[in-house]
Amino acid sequence: MRTSLFPALLLACCVASHAADFTLISSPTTVVWGYYSARAKPVLTIHSGDTVRVQAPSSCPSPERLEQAGLKPADIPQFYRDIYAQVTDKGPGGHILAGPIAIEEAEPGDVLEVRIQKVDIDVPFACNAFGAGRGFLPDDFPYGRLKIIPLDRQKMVAQFAPGVNIPLRPFFGSMGVAPPESAGRLNSAPPWMHAGNMDNKELVAGTTVYIPVHAKGALFEVGDGHAGQGNGEVDITALETFLSGTFQFIVRKDKHLLWPRGETPTHYISMGFSEDLKEATTLAVRDMINFLVEEKHLSRDDAYMLTSVAVDLNITQLVDGKVGVHAMCPKAIFGAR
Repeated sequence: MRTSLFPALLLACCVASHAADFTLISSPTTVVWGYYSARAKPVLTIHSGDTVRVQAPSSCPSPERLEQAGLKPADIPQFYRDIYAQVTDKGPGGHILAGPIAIEEAEPGDVLEVRIQKVDIDVPFACNAFGAGRGFLPDDFPYGRLKIIPLDRQKMVAQFAPGVNIPLRPFFGSMGVAPPESAGRLNSAPPWMHAGNMDNKELVAGTTVYIPVHAKGALFEVGDGHAGQGNGEVDITALETFLSGTFQFIVRKDKHLLWPRGETPTHYISMGFSEDLKEATTLAVRDMINFLVEEKHLSRDDAYMLTSVAVDLNITQLVDGKVGVHAMCPKAIFGAR
C-alpha cells in the first residue's frame, strides 16, 4: 500500500476491498458542456479505489471549423461530431467534459485523491487558436487564427513549423469536481477550489491531484486535453487534442483541504486561483506553508523560510478569468541524511 503520498497517510479505511475497472466512452449522453454543478446527473457511479479509463472530448473548435482549417474529416472522432450535433444544454463555459463520475463514498468535507495512471493521445493532430478580444494580449492580436499542428505519436513531438518540433507531454487541462451547491452551475473556464480548468502542465501520467469534495459523490469531470503547453498559456489555448486517461479514485476521509494540491514523483504542489495575480500567488504560498506545517511538521516560521529558499513559484495560466499560480516543493530536500 502506498504510504508516502502528498498527504502521505494510510488509505485502508477508504479503499474498496475489491476495486473494479471501468471505461467511460464520450458520447452526447456522457458529457457536460461548459459547467461543473452539484446538481449534474452522474453518468457513472463507482466506489473508492476503482479505476476508470475515460475517453475525453477536446477543446478544439467545431468539426466544421477544423475541416475549414485543413484537417482531414477522417481524423475527427465521430463522437465529437455527435456531441456537436446533439447536445443542446450548453454553458455558461465552453469546455466539453466527460462525466460526471460519482464516487459512492465521497461526502462534502472529504478529499478526492485522483491518481493519473495513464494519458494517451487519441488523434494525430492538435489545434491552437486565438480570437479577437481573448488571450493575454488581445489588443496586439485583434483578430482570430486557428492552426492545425500535426502530432508524431511515435516520436512524441508536435511538428509546429519547419524546424520547430515541440516535445509532447500530454495532460488534461480540466479535472475537477462539483462546486458547493450554492455556486449553481459554475462556468467551466475559471479554476477554483473545485479544481476544474487548472491548466497545470505538471499533472501528467504518474502524478496525483487532491481535490476537496463539496457535493455528494464528488462528481468528477475531465476534459480539455493538451498534448503540451507552456506555463501561462498566453494565447488562451494549448496544443489542444483528444486524450484518453486512466484514473484511480480514492476517497480520503482523513484529510480536509480548502484548495487543490498535487504531487509528482519529484515535487509537492500547492495552487492558487484568483482574478488577481498577487492574490493567486498569496493563496499558493499560504497553502504550501500549510502543507509543510501539516505534513512535514515544520513550525510556521520554518515553513515560510523553506518556501523562500527551496520552493519555486510558477504562473500556471493567465487567460482563464482567474489566473493560476502553482508552488513546487522538491521532495529531494526531505531525503534521509
